[in-house]
Amino acid sequence: MAEAARTRLHAEHVALGARMAPFGGSWMPIWYAGISEEVAATRTSVGVFDVGHMPAFRVFGFGAFDYLQGVLTNDLGRISEVGAAQYTLMCAEDGGIVDDVIAYHSGDLEYILVANAGNGRADREWLAARLPEGSEPGGGNGECRPEDGAVELVDESGRTAIVAVQGPLSLEVLRELGGADLSLPPRFHLGEGRLGGIPVLLARTGYTGEDGVEAFCHESHASALWRLLLSVPEVTPCGLGARDVLRLEMGYPLHGAEIGREVDPVTAGLGWAVSLEKGGFVGAESVARIAEEGPRRRLVGLRLAEGVPRAGYAVLHRGNEVGKVASGTFSPTLGEGIALAYVPAELAGEGTGLQVRARRRTFAALVVRPPFVKGTSLAGSGS
Repeated sequence: MAEAARTRLHAEHVALGARMAPFGGSWMPIWYAGISEEVAATRTSVGVFDVGHMPAFRVFGFGAFDYLQGVLTNDLGRISEVGAAQYTLMCAEDGGIVDDVIAYHSGDLEYILVANAGNGRADREWLAARLPEGSEPGGGNGECRPEDGAVELVDESGRTAIVAVQGPLSLEVLRELGGADLSLPPRFHLGEGRLGGIPVLLARTGYTGEDGVEAFCHESHASALWRLLLSVPEVTPCGLGARDVLRLEMGYPLHGAEIGREVDPVTAGLGWAVSLEKGGFVGAESVARIAEEGPRRRLVGLRLAEGVPRAGYAVLHRGNEVGKVASGTFSPTLGEGIALAYVPAELAGEGTGLQVRARRRTFAALVVRPPFVKGTSLAGSGS
């Protein structure tokens, strides 16, 4: 088994006393003060997260748009404006989800893809295998040939650090650190700026349900950026434990839990990230067929008045097992158990009564429509 890598902020986490563990191929902080405390800090103030374990790819060239239209499910034409971003998927020919990514239109003829931790090598190989003839599947040399629509695919993971700044006070903190010259991009857009003099790309995206940004910087600036953010009293360092609870409170699917090669976008409730109208992308015919026939299973949210659901627990209907919990936890915001689970389509209706079996006990569960936590700063963000 390969040894887990270290992000550029590894020493910072250790110095802060973080509980470290391998995740997605990297040593990552799981928590500092405690998961519940970090969830509360992000919901009420500002939490910062090292997400430098997520791979980032730059796709550049005269053929970049056509190439990405053929490998991503969403319609890239919807982010024709430079700076716009989009949630999208990569699917296999049978419709199974290879990965979910955020695509940023970062410049003329250029896009940045940020994917899931642990998928960097597999995603790079999958993308490289589908490059048009004459393209650069490796580091790229900046010499794309316009005459053949070639594309450069560059893995930027090794020289990029990413810090997520999330919470209702995050924009206020960023403006304080960036000064009068800082211009924050609108939601789901990317912009350039400086924080304390550090050059950054600020992506108004995130995975917590709170407003904020994901700040990209050169790896040489990672520690300086991290320390700058933590110099603000309102900012709390948060680990992956809190990040997982926050995303689950919003009902966001996680690759490796709710989605993967065995699940198609329709079954996972991600049909909104698929443009069947544009057609022509890998897996389009399979996804269209599943959408027409209707999925046999659906991903649903479950709320439990008592008990804490965990991944793998059985979901029951009238005493019979009908599904499994994909992700489950205790929500410190709601004070009750929540879960995402796959159940037969006929049992996916909101308000359906089910049960979750946790070891020797069975708890009542109610099918609800996520997000579990409503009224976050993101929900109230208009720009």
